[in-house]
Amino acid sequence: MLSIASLLVGLASIYVLYVFLGPKRTSAPLPPGPPPKPIIGNLKDLPPPGSKDWQHWLDHKEKYGPISSITVFGQTLVVLNDPDMALEMLEKRSAKHSSRPHLPIADLSGWDKTLGLLPYNNRFRAYRKATYREIGSANAVAKFDGIVDKEVTRFLLRVIRSPNDLIDHLRKESGAIILRIGYGYTIEPNARDPLVDLVDKAMDDFSQIVLPGAWLVNFIPFLKYLPTWLPGGKENQIAKEYKERLTIMHDKTYDFVKKQMARGVQQPSYVSGLLEKDTVLPGSEEEIVVKYSAGALYGGGADTTVSALSCFFMAMALNPSVQKKAKEEIDRVIGTSRLPDLSDQNNLPYINAVVQEVFRWHPVTPLSVSHASSEEDIFNGYLIPKGAIIVPNVWAFTHDPTNYRNPETFNPDRFLGAAPEPDPRLYAFGFGRRICPGRLLAEKSIFLTVARALAVLDIRKKVRDGKEVPIRVEFSSGTISHPVPFEVDLKPRSKGHEELVRAVEREFPWEESHAKELGI
Repeated sequence: MLSIASLLVGLASIYVLYVFLGPKRTSAPLPPGPPPKPIIGNLKDLPPPGSKDWQHWLDHKEKYGPISSITVFGQTLVVLNDPDMALEMLEKRSAKHSSRPHLPIADLSGWDKTLGLLPYNNRFRAYRKATYREIGSANAVAKFDGIVDKEVTRFLLRVIRSPNDLIDHLRKESGAIILRIGYGYTIEPNARDPLVDLVDKAMDDFSQIVLPGAWLVNFIPFLKYLPTWLPGGKENQIAKEYKERLTIMHDKTYDFVKKQMARGVQQPSYVSGLLEKDTVLPGSEEEIVVKYSAGALYGGGADTTVSALSCFFMAMALNPSVQKKAKEEIDRVIGTSRLPDLSDQNNLPYINAVVQEVFRWHPVTPLSVSHASSEEDIFNGYLIPKGAIIVPNVWAFTHDPTNYRNPETFNPDRFLGAAPEPDPRLYAFGFGRRICPGRLLAEKSIFLTVARALAVLDIRKKVRDGKEVPIRVEFSSGTISHPVPFEVDLKPRSKGHEELVRAVEREFPWEESHAKELGI
């Protein structure tokens, strides 16, 4: 049996051979950082489990400057705490820094084929081409406006019926939009939907998979060969569970669309659109592109939307003056006889500023998703080795007091007037060739939810025993970060506003779910 001592001796030998016999680097120094230990490098300088990793890396800025680095078992990780540096490296030099780190944990868990983790290669370009064709332009995404309109109003109806289940309603809304657009799938209207539950769990898995420094196997790849019962093999067992969920998610949804098409009853969707345009053979590269790029829609749009909208409701309860000003704009521009719609967006500058401030106040992905350098580069006098992992600290960018005055304050006015502060969407949706292809769809659904919620709901702190229940402004760790559980009081502004929402049941009668057809 392999002992821990033998394992460490083997690691030490491999590392020493790498140092002395491996490729020689350019004489330029790595970005500054904490001094490494023998063999393990900066292993102990990684964020502790459960910590706020964006804050951990921001501490590097005070100690080492706007760009810093650590090295763990020969793998270099470069942290960018300056927005201009991030734009220079990841936008202007995107030809060198648009790949993704190779993550052995992704190979083990099946996530290696998802769009967000693909290296910059032919498969990645095929995914992007397919995604852009179906939802990447204003004209392409406009064909799904009706779905967004219907599901946002259904969200409000659910809130009025059961106001204490806000987060569940947000998950149902985002799941309904993405699954209808992606597959033509209709969720359970008034109960938990098995596909939404499955995919939400898979998205939690993904959030953990891509967390920088969280998996030892990413630094010691041969650990993936260890049996699950050996020390160091626990990650393999976790990856196996992740893979089972992911396989069910992709196969069941793809097969659902194919069966619907065979019967001639399919709804317009991302997958049906691609299958109707091209011949896709089972097991082919084209099938992988369709299946996995569709799955990436949920990963890129559902959980991120829930996070952003959760932050919105928290911020409104904490900032009644902002809410009051937003309602005044809606009442003045729209009136009270109808709900805002997507065509009103250009006439609601303060509502747009509220959305911008939601993206800034707490970025959905505080550390974005790490890039990787496909070739060596000299950046600001520092060596960026080929294969280096690049971590842009988006949270640091949107809380930099040199760009945002009083960054902890939720203040939409910062984006209005003669000298607006930088638009946080420069960073919120990724960088360069890795920018989120579903950005237009996400922005539409978030804007419409924000505008309609402000139009018809009063959002306040919960009152219990005559006292306001305090809201803890704290957020989870992970690639996709959410507010920790909080309570708000949600009520219609008036009977007239409530009737505007209840009219959706007459305009859009509830449809039967496709859940039974999936067999999950």
